[in-house]
Amino acid sequence: MTKLSLRSVLIFPYVILIVCLAIAIGFLSYGAGTHAVQTVSNHLLEETVSRISQAIDRHVVGSVATLEVAFPDGMLADSDIKTNLDEMRSRFWTASSLHLDPNNYVYYGNKAGQALGLYRYSIDKGELRVKFQPEEHRKFYDLDGINGIPMLSSTEEKNFDPRVRPWFHAGSSNNNDTWTSVYIDFRTHDLIATRARQVLGFDGQFEGVVATDMSLKSLNDFVSNLNISENGIAFIIEPNGQLIASSQSENIKHNEEGENIRVNASQSGNALLSDIYSQMVPLISAKVASFTPETFSFTDELHREIHVAYNKFEDGAGLEWINVVAMPSSDFMGDIKNNIFQTILLGVLATGLVVIIGFMVLQWVTKDLKILSHAVNNVSSGYIEEPINIQRNDEIGALAKSFSAMQRRLHTDYLTGLPNRYAFEQHLKAKIKKYDLGEEKNPFAILFIDLNDFKKINDVYGHDVGDQVLIEFAVRMYTSIREHDLAARFAGDEFVIVLNDIKRSEDLDNIISTLKQTLSEPLNSFDISVVSLGGAIGVAQYPDDGNNVEQLLVVADSNMYANKAAIKKDNKNS
Repeated sequence: MTKLSLRSVLIFPYVILIVCLAIAIGFLSYGAGTHAVQTVSNHLLEETVSRISQAIDRHVVGSVATLEVAFPDGMLADSDIKTNLDEMRSRFWTASSLHLDPNNYVYYGNKAGQALGLYRYSIDKGELRVKFQPEEHRKFYDLDGINGIPMLSSTEEKNFDPRVRPWFHAGSSNNNDTWTSVYIDFRTHDLIATRARQVLGFDGQFEGVVATDMSLKSLNDFVSNLNISENGIAFIIEPNGQLIASSQSENIKHNEEGENIRVNASQSGNALLSDIYSQMVPLISAKVASFTPETFSFTDELHREIHVAYNKFEDGAGLEWINVVAMPSSDFMGDIKNNIFQTILLGVLATGLVVIIGFMVLQWVTKDLKILSHAVNNVSSGYIEEPINIQRNDEIGALAKSFSAMQRRLHTDYLTGLPNRYAFEQHLKAKIKKYDLGEEKNPFAILFIDLNDFKKINDVYGHDVGDQVLIEFAVRMYTSIREHDLAARFAGDEFVIVLNDIKRSEDLDNIISTLKQTLSEPLNSFDISVVSLGGAIGVAQYPDDGNNVEQLLVVADSNMYANKAAIKKDNKNS
């Protein structure tokens, strides 16, 4: 029997202990890193899904506004479109001006078989499509501007009867707005969805249907340009699996006869997309009910762990789409795994030194990962300006920088540099939560600001000048408010401000007065003869005017429009 020397008895257990300790440290670091990185990644996936929903919402809102301008709710239609042809043409031109992309076509058909449509090619050129008799073929007229003289350009070869079109049947059978099925436009070869509304006659009975087309090309371009990860994917599908948009595959393909057909997610030709859809089928069958992002993970056929975030978009007119964003865990975990295995190997080879290094690395890594995790939780709770002070040049440092950059992109308006609508709403929710928990006791107020006559700037001087005006107004607002207040761009020419610690109505009145004076000063961002624009301001105070974000915004928006109407009345009287 071989006897072990005392040196061996002391060294072997020590070496084994060191190795086990190094391995334990490595696995602890790996576990902490995995949890933090997955938390960050899931949050970014959820944020991306929310961005897709916001993009869809912008398209849908445009369609609603287009129909409302073309045929305001409650407006009655004559049985003969020739009676008010000029008025209808003007309304249709205005309606199609609201959102040239994607709502550049608005049209109407009645039960007599008459039809009127206006298709916009650009801001100042359009095409009037009209027929007055059922047996008559539609005539196409070129238009230069809203008051342009129609010039006959062509007559349609086939007889267009609006009464047999899907949009007419959909609109005539519903009392409210409704969507047709998504279809392929035979001219542009892009996916189109049509929103239709029933129009009543002066006898109170059904007279016709007004509709507008919503092109899905720009939505598909938006999804295609999303920067997710090297192997990540984003797509929008209908409950039956038909693709609306995808970042990795086409939503339209040619069949054997050379015809354009829609693509189903299960037959997209992209393995990852098909795998994700197969995992989504049970969720879709169970009726996806969540409008807030949900996440899950699964292992695909290549034995990769795939992280998925999804939510449902639905409006009151029958539109129901599901947004999905996914990426393999290897896209964000590969470098961390390699570093952990290197740490374990160095621990085995370096024996005693690895104990010191291991504890230092553990403390070093854990500290920054906690900072990252804390920042993620704070951002998700609405603290949009949460700083991440991690000065590192490794993967965790790169992750922190990427998160900070993504945080800024998600919460900042690209034009003005102010916080965007999402950041504002998150900030407001966080303030209300603090107030409810008793962490804040002073009431606050929000201001809803809409620039006066801003559309005239865009129409007369162009969008580049309009952008400069928005930037100048943003700078004015930012420099006019107090350091602890928040100014944000809400949408278009609408801005919002959170005024903290408003204890007295006199304080609020003074701030609003100063803000009105600042905004009404002459513009100096470009050389034109405009003296000033100013803006209508609506106010809502918490908790007097509401106890949640939606109620406060409704009150502020309503007060702003009342203020705007008063300004117009005063200007008219003067």
